[in-house]
Formats: sequence, structure tokens, C-alpha cells
Amino acid sequence: MRIVFMGTPDFAVPSLQALLDAGHEVCAVYTQPDKPKGRGYVLTPPPVKELALARGIPVLQPATLRTAEALESLRAFHPDAIVVVAYGKLLPPDVLAVPPLGCVNVHGSLLPKYRGAAPIQWAVLNGDAVSGVTTMYMAEGLDTGDVIFAEETPIGPDETAGELFDRLAAMGASLLVRTMAAIADGAAPRTPQPADGGTYASQLSKELARVDWSRTAAELHNLVRGLNPWPVAQTTFRGRQLKLFRVSLCGKTRRAPGSVWEEGGRFFAACGDGALCLEEVQYQGGKRMSGSDFLRGHPLHEDERLGEETPASGG
Repeated sequence: MRIVFMGTPDFAVPSLQALLDAGHEVCAVYTQPDKPKGRGYVLTPPPVKELALARGIPVLQPATLRTAEALESLRAFHPDAIVVVAYGKLLPPDVLAVPPLGCVNVHGSLLPKYRGAAPIQWAVLNGDAVSGVTTMYMAEGLDTGDVIFAEETPIGPDETAGELFDRLAAMGASLLVRTMAAIADGAAPRTPQPADGGTYASQLSKELARVDWSRTAAELHNLVRGLNPWPVAQTTFRGRQLKLFRVSLCGKTRRAPGSVWEEGGRFFAACGDGALCLEEVQYQGGKRMSGSDFLRGHPLHEDERLGEETPASGG
């Protein structure tokens, strides 16, 4: 099948690779413009662009698809279908109408749940036990098109959003190959999404990352998992930022929320209900390390608490 592929981040790379491995003719790749990254603000191409260039596929990075020029450029490729995986732009009606076999999207949730930009992260943030991927025919609404196939998977109790992201990227690629084969055979199902049950997964923000120690241990455990690898849950210790990459649930405590203590060489913190063991942390200006290693360099003082904006006495 002759396909125009539209995608940008790491999540889309396995899908593009799977289409190529399956023998489809990817005649062009559309992706977001290069962006500055890192401390040096080096202009960096999206991961999808890197794969496309390595495979000799033309790459287009228009700022918008809503111009006559962009539409004519797309039509000139004469695609049978357009495949969209985490492209980052809504397709206007004129673009949706270009391919005779339709526009197909791979989405990282079990639609209609978690439409929008961050479905994988919100599934973890909300403590869901199950996630999955969906392929659908694209419509004008946000992730509202008819479902073709869906496949679910359990979310591990300590699985991070980044780990689930990688698993769903691979699942989505496999489901996409199955989807395109069914479309080519004229055998693809088309199931309208139900009117009820739709939820929206908004983009993540750094404001979400601040830990409120009055929340339950279960809620904060999900917060840490859901914000790894970005923007990463954070608190303060002795007036400086402390990022939390991994924590584990560890029962009850009568200590005040935010209180910290060492037990058996491990780093514990009290929550509004329950406690957490801080398994992997990063102190401001330092490297990621285990909570145990952190304590070796920062022995705890009596009555210290996380979340305080000023250094504790003796710190």
C-alpha cells in the first residue's frame, strides 16, 4: 500500500519501522519542525525524521497543514492511506479527504477513554490497572473516529509511564500492521465510539509535579510513576529540589506528612495516609541515585520534613 506517514516522537518510530518491514511503500513522512533541546539548545530533529532520512524517505515539516500549498503538496504523493501516530497536529477536513482508503490513527489508550495528548501518562497517574492501544479511522473531532481494532494490556503495579509508553509503542506498531492488512483486504471493521465514557487526557505540565505530602501514599505512588520520565515528581529537602523517580508503598505510619526517616538503610517518607520508600532520587545539582546512596551523603536529622522551602536547622 502507498502510505504517507505522519508522526513525531519516539512512540511513532516502531509504527513507521513496522510499515516498512511489512513491505508498504511509505512515500513521504510528515513530522513536526526540529526543536532546540538540551542546555545548549541544539536544534534537534524528531525521532521519526531520523528514521525516515536513514531509509531515504522524503521528509516534510510544515508549520501547518491548513494552507493550499500544504494540501497540494500532500495530494502530489497520491497516497492510498495516511497513517498518523502521535503527529501532534489535528488534520483538517481537506487533508482527511485526500487518501481513498482513509486516514488511520494509532492511539495509546482504549478509546473513548483518554482522548488527547497524554493518554499513557494519565492512565498511570489515575492508577488504572489496564491500558492498551486503538487503531481508528480519523474524523474531524479529537480522537473520535470509528475504531478498527483495540488491544489491551495490564499495567504493572510499579510500572512507570515511560515503561508503559515503550510497551504500547511496540503493541501499536503490531496492531497497525494488522490494521493496514485488513484495510487492504477490505475486511477492516468499523465500530463507532460510544457516546458515553469519553475522557480527555490533557498535556502534562510542570505544575503537576509538585508533591503534596498530605495526599495518600497510593496517590503519590501513582504520581511518581505517571510523571517518570517527564516532568518528574519533585519535592524539597533542606530547601533544595529533590526529584523522585521511583518510590514504593510501604505500609502505615503515624508520622506527620512529609516526615522522613531511615530504617535499614532505606529512605522513608510519611504521607497523608501511609508511607513511601524513596527508591530512586536526584538532589538538585546531583545525579540520580538510590535512596540508600542518597542517605549516605545526607544523613537525616531529627524532625526533618520534605516540602519545606527553607533549610532545616543543622542541614
